[in-house]
Amino acid sequence: MDLTSLPFDSAEMLQRLKPWILCESPTHDPAAVGRMMDLAAWELVSSGARVERIPGRMGFGDCIRASFPHPKAGTPGILIMAHLDTVHPIGTLTDLPFREEGGTCFGPGIWDMKGGTFAALEAVRGLAAASLQSPLPVTFLLTSDEEVGSPSTRALIEAEGKRHRYILVPEPATPDRGVITGRYAIARFRLESRGRPSHAGAALAEGRSAIRELAKQLIAIEDMTTADCTFSVGVIQGGQWVNCVATTCTGEALTMAKRQADLDAGVAKMLALTGSTPETGFTATRTVTRPVWEPNNACMALYETAKGVAARLGLALPHHSAGGGSDANFTGALGLASIDGLGLVGGGGHTLTEHVEIASLAERARLMAGLLLELN
Repeated sequence: MDLTSLPFDSAEMLQRLKPWILCESPTHDPAAVGRMMDLAAWELVSSGARVERIPGRMGFGDCIRASFPHPKAGTPGILIMAHLDTVHPIGTLTDLPFREEGGTCFGPGIWDMKGGTFAALEAVRGLAAASLQSPLPVTFLLTSDEEVGSPSTRALIEAEGKRHRYILVPEPATPDRGVITGRYAIARFRLESRGRPSHAGAALAEGRSAIRELAKQLIAIEDMTTADCTFSVGVIQGGQWVNCVATTCTGEALTMAKRQADLDAGVAKMLALTGSTPETGFTATRTVTRPVWEPNNACMALYETAKGVAARLGLALPHHSAGGGSDANFTGALGLASIDGLGLVGGGGHTLTEHVEIASLAERARLMAGLLLELN
């Protein structure tokens, strides 16, 4: 069929996406994430899906699994996998309001990745409106903790992925409007330094500052960065009173590598770090890891199908391995046929300039709809 005739209108889609952006949903606020899941559940049910609410774990919000009616329901089909948590704290709308400027729309989470998730749902609705049936059943899995590495949902993601033939992830598109066929490995760490207390005004020399120790370690950690493996410290918390020499200081660090061997070597370096003096202590503890996703034949065959759909729409669809991380790291590393970056075109992720190209709403919905029709 002529995919360009599918009934998608970017301006109209944007207005229905707006409530999703106005519903702020930072990962560490499970009630806020729950409100976002409520919105998504309403949209899914009203579109004909059967929705299951999966209770959150480890202090994170609930997840949603939604299955659309299909003659082959219950057989391995297509999993559209997305997250509805964002990095933006409640109140970000004050500094990053939902607003249109020309062909661009700004808002927290609009690019990463509420916009792409909404476009994927629109693809399913568009097919139904055109009385078209995908050859395979379609299920959505919407999770609540991706932005912190999916510590509570990895097992769910992997189990659900294994029950499907294809995994489609509407994370943001690449800058050249392409898709992602591989992801670098990522490991996160909790950092803790220990010092010796003293009165900062009356007996400063008797103390040993845990904040100073962690500051030294921060420089040492980031200086370990190479072309093969990067290191960064993104969070530091320490001290309680300015007139007390701090006895503890904590932080969080991240390392990323294109190859698993490089990540493993980086992890070993981090875990080997110790206090810089006999009177101070320091430990790095590994927390969440995303494995390297290197595309196999199944992933590349899925990409070739997507590329063919894009060509029918008059679009080029380059592919790349990418940094950052997504839940496709897990399914891809398992060897499951996965493709990422099917979401919107835009930029400014994790900043106060996050935005999307409005026209990409219809463009990527058509691409997703065409892919759903083609996969069998």
